Amino acid sequence: MPVSRSLKRAAEPPARSRSYWPLILVGLAAVLAVIITALPASIIAHFLPPTVQAEDFSGSLWHGSAGKVSVNARDAGAFEWQLHPKDLFGMTVAANLRWVKQGFMLTGAVRLDGHGIAARDIKGGGPIEDLRDLGVAAGWRGSADVNFSELKTDFARLLAAAGEIRVSNLTSAQLADGADLGGYELRLADGAVDADGNVSTQLMDTGGPLDVQAIIRYSAKERTGVLSGTIMERPGAPAALHGQLESLSQLRGRNPQGRIPVDLEFNF
Repeated sequence: MPVSRSLKRAAEPPARSRSYWPLILVGLAAVLAVIITALPASIIAHFLPPTVQAEDFSGSLWHGSAGKVSVNARDAGAFEWQLHPKDLFGMTVAANLRWVKQGFMLTGAVRLDGHGIAARDIKGGGPIEDLRDLGVAAGWRGSADVNFSELKTDFARLLAAAGEIRVSNLTSAQLADGADLGGYELRLADGAVDADGNVSTQLMDTGGPLDVQAIIRYSAKERTGVLSGTIMERPGAPAALHGQLESLSQLRGRNPQGRIPVDLEFNF
């Protein structure tokens, strides 16, 4: 017996309702892009902590710069940023940053959310004397090269760090009559930062008049660092450096290998 046309229609599955969510998301993304492109870069000043001041803005919130930045009233150079708008949907601020302090420059990628700040691919460098406003002691000169694959903090303490800092042609007016002291490397391997934010790093020379083997340990609670290790002059070291090390050896002595133990404490 033939089935009626009306019964056939009743047996067919109902047509799927069209989803408009993809179009809505595309529309929201377009509106967000227009907003962050139209807003001036200076709006970022309203979100900075009290210890940070910025001025001389140019560009937009999406891609802008602050030509003059200070931290605790100290000149902190200039910043340029480019936001990644899509990350804003996940309540995360992600951006590529470029920081310049006279001849010193760093670039990297940064992510900021409610849990803290994570940075990766931090690279750059320049003259260390250009960082004098940020804590480098007067009289020290040299060239630094920075290469960190990761830095992470929860706003209160350092959570992770992996990378290295190399300094070359290091000199000081107070050491060896300003002679070249060679190069040095500060290396943070995986696991250098413990659960309490304390840091343990290795310091060694990369050539020059001083043979250095040392460890630097930083206490997050005390905000102090301790450098401990040994040093020894190499053949051909400047006479002034040799004389200063001889005076130090009279106080600290030398181990069987002729190395002088050193322990220095510094505060942050």
